[in-house]
Amino acid sequence: MKHKTFFWFILPSALAMLLFIALPIVSVLIQSVYAPHEQVIREVENCTIFGCTTSTIVDAEAMAGLNQEAPLGRFVGLDIFTDRSHLATAEIGMLWSTSASLKEFLDQALNLPFYGALAFTLTYTALVTPLSIVLGFSIALAVNAIPRLFRGPAIFFSLLPMIVTPLVGALILFWMVDARGILGAALQSLAGDPDLSVKASTPLMWIMLIVYGTWASAPFAFVVYYAGLQTVPQDTLESAMIDGASRWQRLRFVILPHLLPLTTFLLLIKIMDNFRVFEPIVSFNAGAHAQSLSYFIYSDLSSTNQLLSSAAATSVLTILGIVVLLSPVIIRTWKSFGRAAS
Repeated sequence: MKHKTFFWFILPSALAMLLFIALPIVSVLIQSVYAPHEQVIREVENCTIFGCTTSTIVDAEAMAGLNQEAPLGRFVGLDIFTDRSHLATAEIGMLWSTSASLKEFLDQALNLPFYGALAFTLTYTALVTPLSIVLGFSIALAVNAIPRLFRGPAIFFSLLPMIVTPLVGALILFWMVDARGILGAALQSLAGDPDLSVKASTPLMWIMLIVYGTWASAPFAFVVYYAGLQTVPQDTLESAMIDGASRWQRLRFVILPHLLPLTTFLLLIKIMDNFRVFEPIVSFNAGAHAQSLSYFIYSDLSSTNQLLSSAAATSVLTILGIVVLLSPVIIRTWKSFGRAAS
């Protein structure tokens, strides 16, 4: 392809990425190192027939002047990143020096807002990503093995979690695990505890969120793997069968290597998607038991005084977290393509 043709071909995508990805990230990065101006307070005297009283008010005129002079606010550098609501460097240093053991240090560190949200986000990502991929692959294998007559209905039911609106699906499961729901009553019966409540237990709430996340995201992996199974070379499979390869050996040495690029693609997509988990927490009203980094950002933006700088700092830390998690997959893929090219 000629350079000029390639330029005009890639230009629309490059402009879209610049406008909707690069510039917003730069904007968030800039906002994260600025904080709102400190309020200018002045005293006013109010006099009535009963006497005079003094009160303090925000000097709106002075604040307007500050905002006009420095619209972004006051420059604070990395102070927002290191405050107690984020990395809490001072608190972490104090806990490290005073904790008697690593377990005690971790227990106390997880009580800090950011690290508590990070712990749930990493746990959710580490469990939902492989579970949804394995479940999607298993469903794809099962659907691909049944007669063609029944594949249509099987595909439809396999895609139901993707078809159902996430909020509706979460609410259905939320009602089912209620003490009056079928799953909640079953758990109470199995545990022999009539007062057992998933909604009141942090471990059970985490398990429910992970189960829902796996159920909701498995259909995407199913679609990708089912499409990939249609491209597996039949000649190679037939040759393996003639050579006496069992079903497990054909799966291990023929199908899985063929689908490896799709697995890498799914890992990249799922890590990015699961690391920004937000909807299940809102749908299950689980903010008291589980908070993710995205929910942390939502809390800052939905507060009475919108904490834009705090939300921006958390967004930057979230982006850095995704980059760190994706790096091993990207590096391994780069090395694999390098070996293939050589």
